[in-house]
Amino acid sequence: MRTPSILEQTYSTNFRQRLGSGTMLLDGATGTELERRGINISTPLWSARAILDAPDVLLQIHLDYLQAGAEMITANTFRVHQRNLQLEGLGQHAKELVCRAVEIAQRAIKTAGGNAYVAGCISPLEDSYSPQYTPPVKELLVEHRLMSQHLTDCGVDVLLVETMSTIREAIAATKSAVATGWPTLTSIACNRNGHLLSGELIPDAVQALSALCPDGILINCTPAPDLNRLVKVLHANTSLPVGAYGNVGFRNKNGYWIQTDAVQPEIYAEYAREWRASGATIIGGCCGTEPAHIAALRKTLSS
Repeated sequence: MRTPSILEQTYSTNFRQRLGSGTMLLDGATGTELERRGINISTPLWSARAILDAPDVLLQIHLDYLQAGAEMITANTFRVHQRNLQLEGLGQHAKELVCRAVEIAQRAIKTAGGNAYVAGCISPLEDSYSPQYTPPVKELLVEHRLMSQHLTDCGVDVLLVETMSTIREAIAATKSAVATGWPTLTSIACNRNGHLLSGELIPDAVQALSALCPDGILINCTPAPDLNRLVKVLHANTSLPVGAYGNVGFRNKNGYWIQTDAVQPEIYAEYAREWRASGATIIGGCCGTEPAHIAALRKTLSS
């Protein structure tokens, strides 16, 4: 891993200071927002297709979130691990596509004329909803180290390890990210019963992750109405900053998407008000959220 430059170290310090000075507002969903705007997000590449096929739409999504009030936008690197790209013969272009995604996010910030951070997404190597397919630790470390290196080389401000459904992958990805010296946030994905999608317990995950010293621990890809009690568990088990960015719905046992009342931006924002009261200081949106949700969060959390 390369050592951050003096400028990068200064910016990292600025981010960490900002993280400790009140609620930080993240952006909302990218994948479902691309789909809502008519972009193909079919597997195996899912949202990563937009880097090649719809960069202008991706740029506009970032811009819309910034204009809604997001202080940190996430580069569209959710499915840009080398192993994901190899499924469509693009494995040798992994770093190139990471840099394209980061550049699009950076251009959005420049176009918006504001100050915001670019997070580099580090996602599970396999399907987030299928923890049983999580690779062995040795493979996880090799591939997450490579992804962390690509993201830092391409100029992200923060590494966002997200939608982790098993403790072992959350540990491997977080360890790889923290080793770069860049600010790192780690987010786990939970079910409606309050466990990781693997069935593992949140306190066990938090204890293991806290020992690695990321800059914050979050929960995402969990229905917004279910998040408050989980935020309380996070907050009770770590002294690190905690946060949440939820879904507007959930998949039932038959695989159908069920909307909750959180699909309405104002109601989603009221759920988020509860998360903040329970200790969350990093708040945004996940699947199904739109720029309108972030605008509602900005209004509600500023009051």
